Amino acid sequence: MSEIRIPTQKRSIEKRNKIIEKGFELICEKGYYNTTTPEIAESAGVSTGIIYQYFSDKKDILIEGIKQYSNSIMFPMINILENEKIEISNLKNVLNNVIDSFINKHTMSKKAHEELIALSHLDEDVAEIFKNNEFEMSEKIVSLLKNNNIPPSHLREKVHIIIGIVDNLCHEVVYHKHSQIDYDVMKSEVINIIINILKNK
Repeated sequence: MSEIRIPTQKRSIEKRNKIIEKGFELICEKGYYNTTTPEIAESAGVSTGIIYQYFSDKKDILIEGIKQYSNSIMFPMINILENEKIEISNLKNVLNNVIDSFINKHTMSKKAHEELIALSHLDEDVAEIFKNNEFEMSEKIVSLLKNNNIPPSHLREKVHIIIGIVDNLCHEVVYHKHSQIDYDVMKSEVINIIINILKNK
């Protein structure tokens, strides 16, 4: 097998990114095991040979797609936290903005979301990406809270709980859509729970 190229020129970088974008879209739409490398090549407008210049197989494309999608969710949320003065007194507004960003950036369809969750249970490499992304997000939030003098005991554990609560709310709003639930009320309750967790020394 030929050596995988790391693109340095703009055109090559754009070509590689298009392969990731189109490949990830196809995998999310059709399912990982129902998608072939030639189909990805056709969707991206390149030859199969070009695919193998940048990726060893379709799993590499999937992994890069997951990383890029995860970053598109995480970075805007972290950016809000980095550019806000975080205090208990304004935590409600900050959390409202963060949660709205988190929900709005979840652009993936329910089918695609379920496909990735299934893969995370079947493939160790995919599971590791999700695990690492969650850890990275947790550590950034822990650091930001400490820098803003919100350091309750067991902060790392509390942030892990908070991320789980927000993730659950997001999936409820975007994917589950239970008609009997008022999601504005649910968001308000989630914010109150998070504030109480962080106020508890």
